[in-house]
Amino acid sequence: MTTSGEIEAWFAAAGVREAELRAVDALVTAAVPGIDRELVAAGSGQMLGYGLMPYKPRSAKVATTWPVVALAAQKRHLSLYVCAVVDGEYIAEARAERLGRVSCGKSCIRFASLDRVDAAELSALVRDALAVTRAGDNAYYAG
Repeated sequence: MTTSGEIEAWFAAAGVREAELRAVDALVTAAVPGIDRELVAAGSGQMLGYGLMPYKPRSAKVATTWPVVALAAQKRHLSLYVCAVVDGEYIAEARAERLGRVSCGKSCIRFASLDRVDAAELSALVRDALAVTRAGDNAYYAG
C-alpha cells in the first residue's frame, strides 16, 4: 500500500510537471470521490494508479491487480491511461474526439497540459470507466 508521503514524493519528483500532475489528480479524485490511489511500477519509473481491478495479461497464467486509471509524466506530455473496454471498444479511444486537443491510443490519452482537455468530458470518462469496472462490465483483460 502506498503512503500519502510516497505519493507526495512522486509529485515533487516530477519537477516542472508537478502542478499539472496535481491538477489531473484533483480532476480524477473529484470525478470519483474516495477512489484509492497507488503508485504502480511502469518501466523504470512509477505511475499514480486509481481504482485497482483484477488484471490478467493474455500471456500470464495468474491474475494480478492493475489500476483502471493511471497518470504518468512523460518528457513532453502527460499520459492518462484509462484501462476500460466496453462493448468491445476502448472507452478512451471511443471518446477521443470529445476530449479536446489530445492524442489518443487505445487506452492512453496524451496532452501537454490540462487546459487543452475538456475537463467535463475527461471527468465523465473517468467516472464511467470506474462505474463499468465496479459493475463487472469492464473487458480489459479481466482475470
